[in-house]
Amino acid sequence: MREQTQTNSAAPGDRLIRAGAIVFFVGALATLVTVAPLLLDTTPFPTYMFGLSMLMGVGFLVAGAGVLRSVAAGRRQARAASSPSASPSPSR
Repeated sequence: MREQTQTNSAAPGDRLIRAGAIVFFVGALATLVTVAPLLLDTTPFPTYMFGLSMLMGVGFLVAGAGVLRSVAAGRRQARAASSPSASPSPSR
């Protein structure tokens, strides 16, 4: 039996995962920019750049929330499919 979900449909949590990945990569880029002057013996960037580096953790948490939301939606869907009210009752 084929899957009922279309390949191009967005599942719950997909947007959170994508947003988390974008925020994570922005934080990773900020981390590289912040660490580069320390390795190249130049003047370090201002303190707010270290704060931007924290976006890596924020992006990771947002993506994790998206994964948990997706898992919860999958469980709800599986529970609804296996519940007795979802199956047709035999008529007499």
